[in-house]
Amino acid sequence: MSYEIIEKLKKEIEGYKDTGEWEEIGRVIEVGDGVARISGLRGVQAQEIITIETGETPVSALALNIEEETVGALILGEEKFIKSGDTAKTTGQVLSIEVGDELLGRVVNPLGEALDGLGQIYSAGGGSSSGGKNKKESKRFPLEKKAPSVVSREAVNEAVHTGIKSIDAMIPIGRGQRELIIGDRQTGKTAVAIDVILNQKNETVRRPICIYVAIGQKESKTAKLVATLKEKGALEYSVIVDASASSPAALWYLAPYAGCAIGEYFMSKGLDAVIIYDDLTKHAQAYRQISLLLGRPPGREAFPGDVFYLHSRLLERAAKLNKENGGGSLTALPIIETQLGDISAYIPTNVISITDGQIFLESDLFHQGIRPAINVGLSVSRVGSAAQTKAMKKVAGKLRLELAQFRELQAFVQFASDVDEATREKIKRGGILTEILKQDDLQPVPFEKQVVVIYAALNGYFNDVHKEQIKGTGERLLDHLEKTHGDSIFKPIREKRELTPDMETKIKEALSNFDFVK
Repeated sequence: MSYEIIEKLKKEIEGYKDTGEWEEIGRVIEVGDGVARISGLRGVQAQEIITIETGETPVSALALNIEEETVGALILGEEKFIKSGDTAKTTGQVLSIEVGDELLGRVVNPLGEALDGLGQIYSAGGGSSSGGKNKKESKRFPLEKKAPSVVSREAVNEAVHTGIKSIDAMIPIGRGQRELIIGDRQTGKTAVAIDVILNQKNETVRRPICIYVAIGQKESKTAKLVATLKEKGALEYSVIVDASASSPAALWYLAPYAGCAIGEYFMSKGLDAVIIYDDLTKHAQAYRQISLLLGRPPGREAFPGDVFYLHSRLLERAAKLNKENGGGSLTALPIIETQLGDISAYIPTNVISITDGQIFLESDLFHQGIRPAINVGLSVSRVGSAAQTKAMKKVAGKLRLELAQFRELQAFVQFASDVDEATREKIKRGGILTEILKQDDLQPVPFEKQVVVIYAALNGYFNDVHKEQIKGTGERLLDHLEKTHGDSIFKPIREKRELTPDMETKIKEALSNFDFVK
């Protein structure tokens, strides 16, 4: 009997295979202020997700500091559940966000969780490998990703129409460009960004998807933005990523990268996307806070040494891809807040050097009633003119020069008692152009209407109109032309994007028949 048992045991031992897997386990040494220090995880990678086993739900953390004996990790969940001595395990995965068409019209946090109370974003089994024919596909995109290479890019050659006359005429933005919006607080930076989103409703061909990333903004402000977009019918092609003022610094830090990953999803499908980072000053401050807690050495203004790389690796992901890579684009509009108009401070100069131009909003102009308060002298677009539509380029070519001359003469004549007729004429024309370029919030103007009203201003049609009535007369002119010449003037400009001699004749005729002085 014992012999049979021994033979059976031999057979069992012969067929035995060790299926055990080695697991690297670490321990939490200390935790506080959204950061955990963990020992024992020798094989951890940078930006890897670590799972911390607590008595309650497991909490995720992001490996940021990899030192000889310990790992500094950013806590992504509830810090209150973690205590010293808890077990930590590596996952072998980098931080990613689930992306898909179902994100359109939704408000999410940087981890992809819904914040709008409209239920789960993705239908059950909606991942890329499962789900029926009727289910939309969703994928996971990493938050940190290498920017597209030079070979896979294409020159910026198509415009993003903002609906703001002064920007579309003088500081044009191209699809795939990175254009900085910079200025003091309360100068209308967010208002410019919202107008850009609203104006995309006028784009009938290749309408860009808009992603708005709120970093450290008040929840009431974000709620107001969502309500505005919904009311104007713009929420259906927009995604809001919100890391509110009450969120931990970890979410402020991750928010722009999460928004960028969503933008890259649409770009990978061959679509155009516009992403607004509001604002990167708070993003840098959150990163400074995290870095100091992790024990990294502080540099200028207590920012860590790699704060430039923080923004450059984010903004370089904006690109216009060539046809071989799908032909999609991602346009970045980062916002930076300055102190007393100082654009030579650390973070502003960093971001200016990374971007392809800047729109500078000045508080003095804002208080003078010039809205949007764009300083044309300090604002520039380094690539947008190549993407500007031919019609706008033809009309607005001399606009910037005339405005620059006007600003110079205006400053000069303050100290002169009398001026000659030519100077007086230039100042008058500059005043007319300044009034024409004024517009209210949430009222973007389609580019074909901009072309006509700027053409009228530059060709002297507003010369007899009183200064206070110029803005109203311009709006009245566009309403009149929409009703009487909508198909013969606006439609051809919108479709062909050119101003032919025949079209110019029609515009002149229509303007001659309009009563400017009423």
